Amino acid sequence: MTMLSQFVNAVGAHHGRRAFLGGSAGLLGSLALRSLRGNGAEEPLRPHFAPRARRVIFLMMAGSPSQIDLYDPKPKLQELDGQPMPESLVAGQRIDQLRGRNLVIAGSRFRFARGRGGFELSEALPHLAAVSDRIALVRSMHTEIINHEPAQSLLMTGSGQAGRPSCGGWASYGLGSGNRNLPAYAVMTSGPIAASQPLSARLWSNGFLPGEHQGVQLLSGKEPVRFLADPPGLDRSGRRAQLDALHELNAMRLAAVGDPAIETRMQSYELAFRMQSEVPEVADLANEDAQTCKLYGAVPGVPSFAANCLLARRLCERGVRFLQLCHVGWDHHGQLVRGLRDRAREVDQPMAALLIDLERRGLLDDTLVVCAGEFGRTPMNQGGQTGDRYGRDHHGKAFSIWLAGGGVRGGTVVGATDEFGYEVVEDPVSVPDLHATMLHLLGFHHEKLTYRHQGRDFRLTDVSGRVVRSLLA
Repeated sequence: MTMLSQFVNAVGAHHGRRAFLGGSAGLLGSLALRSLRGNGAEEPLRPHFAPRARRVIFLMMAGSPSQIDLYDPKPKLQELDGQPMPESLVAGQRIDQLRGRNLVIAGSRFRFARGRGGFELSEALPHLAAVSDRIALVRSMHTEIINHEPAQSLLMTGSGQAGRPSCGGWASYGLGSGNRNLPAYAVMTSGPIAASQPLSARLWSNGFLPGEHQGVQLLSGKEPVRFLADPPGLDRSGRRAQLDALHELNAMRLAAVGDPAIETRMQSYELAFRMQSEVPEVADLANEDAQTCKLYGAVPGVPSFAANCLLARRLCERGVRFLQLCHVGWDHHGQLVRGLRDRAREVDQPMAALLIDLERRGLLDDTLVVCAGEFGRTPMNQGGQTGDRYGRDHHGKAFSIWLAGGGVRGGTVVGATDEFGYEVVEDPVSVPDLHATMLHLLGFHHEKLTYRHQGRDFRLTDVSGRVVRSLLA
């Protein structure tokens, strides 16, 4: 008797055709739960040279925090606050919504002080300042795109256009996963979603890479992955029979047409089945000791960026290669002082705790942590000099990010901007440069990690990118 007929006999009377189809639809909703090394999936590539990092945690600050108020102090802006921007700097420049308006200099409303790393950081980031000897601050990032979604796409996929694999997908493609019961690439979101631009799922897409390299989105609450739980009345043996029947049907179709997407689907079902036993335990922060939760500021069962950072550490320990934590709400065209302080309060303690926790568990040396928004903010105000109208517009010419762990030289600053924070004047770093450096730390030459698609070899850095050697320990 075939697996298919066994399944029909086992569940047909109790569940009927509707239950079978409903269960199948639930699994189809889990198509993102892709396979990994050891279960029939394509073997991952080998690094081109000895890696410094084995995994990545990418903290994406969606909406773009103001570097002038967090990372790049400019006394000249304080001195000239409220005065016109020098015409020599801005004449003929593309300045998004500020085009045609009087461009008025806006000094930061935040004080700066030297942190443990020896460089200045905003008073809004006291916890990060206390561990800044672990981070490398890049003050010379720049980008050509100044609209949110395409700029986010560039940051996370290397292209402002849809269809490219995310950097997490490339890491999964190159490294595979260290745990056959978990995906190689996981994604978590947090922040005031209702007041922010929606995040596009293409930020964690596999693009044209095989389906197992799609990011798996984890959720807060009792069901960390959609459709992972068995339907009511279906036990593990029934689910196993259902999967075996689906496997037989898919194998027949694969033999007939040879479509590799069918094999990917088969593998995704198997990973989903295995994840049912491991993911709930990993995602349950009640298993963490109280002191660790306090370190992060995380409350078990309460969704937050802090909880996501703690979960990221737990997943790192279990072999997940790429964690993408997206925190929204940084688009401060107005209400900048209040909004920036609120967002910084939500992320400051958890980011610092993540570095501390990784280090004390021996994971920081081979875990690369990156924190970045999609672009920067202007040194000119957008609405006014006081009150809720005070804000900053999008700015691609200069912004700041930071990196830590995984072969990064802590306590250092790379690059510089002019005295107004308007242009990069030293060691410019592009998004492809960042990606090339990330891949280098993972052991890959960015020009050699390629995938053949539509007649050409694609790579994360497309046709540019250099390793930023000054970032390396």
